[in-house]
Amino acid sequence: MAGSVNRVILVGNLGKDPDVRTSQSGAKIVSFSLATSDTWNDRASGERRERTEWHRVVIFNERLADVAERFLRKGRKVYLEGSLQTRKWTGQDGKENYTTEIVLAAYRGELVLLDSRDSGDAPHQQQGRSQSNQQSGSWDSQKSNPQLDDDIPF
Repeated sequence: MAGSVNRVILVGNLGKDPDVRTSQSGAKIVSFSLATSDTWNDRASGERRERTEWHRVVIFNERLADVAERFLRKGRKVYLEGSLQTRKWTGQDGKENYTTEIVLAAYRGELVLLDSRDSGDAPHQQQGRSQSNQQSGSWDSQKSNPQLDDDIPF
């Protein structure tokens, strides 16, 4: 193996509306929590079980941050690709803390809205990608969403 890969792909629902901040340099930073869930039937009891994992997502990509700010709301289902990063910070009590996040960086990352909840916008307006991924043949929600077939002009 010649190298390593740090790539995270998630499909989940937003836990709350995104938090939009501006850095000192004027760049937009968007953060939100994303829930992913596994469900299964318990073999012993036969009961339906569910486990939810919460992921912290931070967007540093200006174009994706604009899409997130305009269209993401609590409960929306999204597909995203980013990288895993852990950062160290010191709390008010002086204790060192660590936070692991999925980061959609300035020139990397992808964000696709998978539902049309509370939105009457055209499908092409509901997805955002970094420019580098638009030309790479990356995953496209229009190909996998049968609702969108009616909007294709051919």
